[in-house]
Amino acid sequence: MLDENGDQVGIVPLFQAKKIAEDKDLDIVLLNSKVNPPVCKIMDYGKFKFDSLKREKELRKNQKVVELKEIQLTMTIDKHDMETKAKHANNFLQNGDKLKVVLRMKGRQRVYANQALEVMHNFYAMVEENGTLDRQPEITGKNVFMIVVPKKK
Repeated sequence: MLDENGDQVGIVPLFQAKKIAEDKDLDIVLLNSKVNPPVCKIMDYGKFKFDSLKREKELRKNQKVVELKEIQLTMTIDKHDMETKAKHANNFLQNGDKLKVVLRMKGRQRVYANQALEVMHNFYAMVEENGTLDRQPEITGKNVFMIVVPKKK
């Protein structure tokens, strides 16, 4: 058994541990029941729960949830339009978000899949200062997509 300061008291019968806890107006908390004899601690359980909830809340507040942002391109995208989309993509990457770049091929454009890959490589060249390729550009049906993750700082 451990006392309220964390010091070892030793092996104490249950009725004596209850009496010690009542005298100090505290609770007995079972820490580990799998060992023989079980380990207990005398503490203020309400304060312990409050502190643990406060610690969990603080950890959740400090966590950054990484979002997957999506940018859509076309095969016939103009240079200025691509620069604008690259600017938005760089902002996403600087904020720590992953980026999914999708290029949709329409109609007969599927025949020119090599051009689609070239557009994707050109786009990546514009954002590579802030991100690295997580997944190379890959053709799936009428879509070409790649995933860019932010660079480690």
